[in-house]
Amino acid sequence: MSPTDNPMAAQPSLLGAQHATDPELATLFQHWVLDEVNAAAPMDARLRWMVQLAALIACQAEDAYGVHLEQALAVQLSAVEAREVLYQSVPYVGMGKVFGFLRITREVFQRHGAPLPLPTQGTTTVQDRFEKGLSVQKHIFGERIEAAHAQAPQDQKHIQRFLSANCFGDYYTRNGLDLRTRELLTFALLASLGGCEPQVAAHVAGNLAFGNDRALLIATITQLLPYIGYPRTLNALRVINEGTAL
Repeated sequence: MSPTDNPMAAQPSLLGAQHATDPELATLFQHWVLDEVNAAAPMDARLRWMVQLAALIACQAEDAYGVHLEQALAVQLSAVEAREVLYQSVPYVGMGKVFGFLRITREVFQRHGAPLPLPTQGTTTVQDRFEKGLSVQKHIFGERIEAAHAQAPQDQKHIQRFLSANCFGDYYTRNGLDLRTRELLTFALLASLGGCEPQVAAHVAGNLAFGNDRALLIATITQLLPYIGYPRTLNALRVINEGTAL
């Protein structure tokens, strides 16, 4: 079947309004993603939307993010789930890069009638965020987290405290998504950023500890390939292979 015969072309375009001015590229891309990629890497639809949104945030693809968020909310994803994807990206991508996505998300939510602000999902306080975050870290990475705190140079110990209290305490402990999903989103974010292979390796191990097996990690990176390109995909696959003894 040629791309122009693709029956999925009748679906909402993954390129949004660009379909009108670049129908050839839109049709090629639509066929590849909806037919070939989905066939090679079948994945729960909600999870697929979430890892794709995470990748688009990491890639700073604001226009594509808006198009995909519109479609995700229309067919599968709740506003709370979508917001938690955005929140989960903050400690990995940085607020400087996430800031514009807050505006896009707000505008899309308003068009879909989501009541803003959405219900609070935080579960920690200023007093207990470090302890709860450290507990999550140990759950994912084991007791080596204690060693990371103990062995950090004195002038860098605050970074380890930030990781426990902020990255894990403020974000991983939130309701709205379970820990297993958050850890997969972190893998998607890091792989999509590029240049984060040591962190990708750590979170490959973290995903395996949660039961997100090799097959799911490969399916995830396959689903991200159309959005992050081949170099970052191949780098992530190398790390997956190393982390799963292949």
